[in-house]
Amino acid sequence: MSENNKNNIHTDKKSNSDENKPVVKNNTENTSTENSSKDNSTSENKPVSRGRRDALKTLATVPVLGAMAYGVYKKRKNEIFNRSAADMFHFPTEVAPFAASTGDGEAIRIGIIGTGIRGKQLLSGLGFSSPTEVQELINLNKADSTNKRYQDFIEQEDLNVKITAVCDIFDVHAEEGIAAGANIYREGLNGKYGDSPKRYLNYKELLAADDVDAVVIASPDHWHGQMTMDAVRAGKHVYLEKPMTWTVPETYALRELVKNSNVIFQLGHQNRQIEAYERAREIIDRGLLGPISLIETGTNRNDPNGAWVYDINPKANPNTIDWQQFDGDPERIKEYMDYMTSAGLAAYVGPEPRDKFSLERFFRWRCWWDYSTGLSGDLLTHEYDAMNQILKLGIPSSATSSGGVYFFKDGRTVPDVLHTTFEYKDRGLAMLYSATLASQFKRTRKIMGHDATMEVGSSLSVTIDPRSERYKDKIAEGKIKTNEPFYHYVPGRDLDAITSATELYFAERGLLYSYVGGKRYNTTYLHLHEWLECIRTGKQPSCDIDQGFEEAITAHMGTRAYLEGRTMYWDSEKEEITRG
Repeated sequence: MSENNKNNIHTDKKSNSDENKPVVKNNTENTSTENSSKDNSTSENKPVSRGRRDALKTLATVPVLGAMAYGVYKKRKNEIFNRSAADMFHFPTEVAPFAASTGDGEAIRIGIIGTGIRGKQLLSGLGFSSPTEVQELINLNKADSTNKRYQDFIEQEDLNVKITAVCDIFDVHAEEGIAAGANIYREGLNGKYGDSPKRYLNYKELLAADDVDAVVIASPDHWHGQMTMDAVRAGKHVYLEKPMTWTVPETYALRELVKNSNVIFQLGHQNRQIEAYERAREIIDRGLLGPISLIETGTNRNDPNGAWVYDINPKANPNTIDWQQFDGDPERIKEYMDYMTSAGLAAYVGPEPRDKFSLERFFRWRCWWDYSTGLSGDLLTHEYDAMNQILKLGIPSSATSSGGVYFFKDGRTVPDVLHTTFEYKDRGLAMLYSATLASQFKRTRKIMGHDATMEVGSSLSVTIDPRSERYKDKIAEGKIKTNEPFYHYVPGRDLDAITSATELYFAERGLLYSYVGGKRYNTTYLHLHEWLECIRTGKQPSCDIDQGFEEAITAHMGTRAYLEGRTMYWDSEKEEITRG
């Protein structure tokens, strides 16, 4: 591909617990794992789930001894149908737990770049939270005993790492990151502390530090690619928050750099650690859904944080924020401007000058293309990576997008509604992604096959199609009902009180917790755990540079299709995006 052609489109180049057992709904009862708790104890203070309420309504009509018999009967019925499903689908009823880290050897020394909202969550996944944050977890647990986040954090296995360096261009965030890194005992206020990590004012100085082996990057999108390339050149292992890149050219450059290095790279799609996805992939690999023709996935949010209208810290001002560093790397900005101007998209640039200090843009940067990758980079990437993990989709042959700023009339240039269709011509299927930041209506991911449809998130279910050829005999015999899920897999049932619509969205998508061997884990912890184990063993993690490249190109295709109002195509031989 010629150099000119490279620069014309942003630019182109190259358990062992009963909770883990699946449930199959039988032909006479509408049962689920929620209805068949293995713990029959009750408490006046314990919240009652909908499934449990339904069961209690049923039991209210049964005499006391009859209720006991009913419980035994229902448990046996579920066990029978569990075995029936396992026999019919030909796989065991449990997913094997992951191999725990030994933590032997010297601690891996980590520098973290960006200690805002996501940066703090990543620090927590590594086992480090500030005393203030730990105290908040303690207080939440005291107020509500069902809120287990403090217990999860305290019981999180030690990863044998040390936070040695922190870099953030906002003084308050940097101080919070330092406090977290020093809180090696995971204590609340008035607890004891370890050594404080060193603060760096510029990320390049952190990368040059001898006491940093690996970095976690949680900066705004427009810095992702450049910071990672600089880290690879410095020989540091990298855990990078999604999306992988802001521009297309850096996508190719970053892939080449990582592949020609000894650096272990992990992209931050923690959905790779969700237990239900492993079962979903097995179902797909065995062809149990039949030929798949359509995938539906999406994002629904309906609160300010979900729409990127984050709080503005009262201590933020030109003296506490290094705006010049926030602005971006000159080379990346040039790539962005070259693409936007050549494609006639000047209306999406600005409208504020890049060098003008703005608290709104600093804290709510996702709302402007000058720093953001939009809905495609922020949220579509999670949905795509989930489907890519399960179905091994790769890069689509084409992408078509539409949408706009329909609800949040606050000056943003990034749409709050988006619909994108990805075509996979060679697979004979399409994937539909739609998003709104102004409705919280719950929608599940659906993978639609000729013989069955699978819905997957933190759990999964399979519903047999009435016209199925594969299962028509079982349908005729009455062993399968087609108007309800035949197979239902729920790795865990307990869920803490949800404090926001955004958090509810992530919980329902399985992006907060996973259950391994019957134990609940923070998925961010599991993803970081895998990355660290790969650093120690030299193996490649589940979301390596190849998976990241597929994610980035797919997201860029969706974004460009929206911005230019035309279909974007992928030339797999030349490895470039072309316009329709």
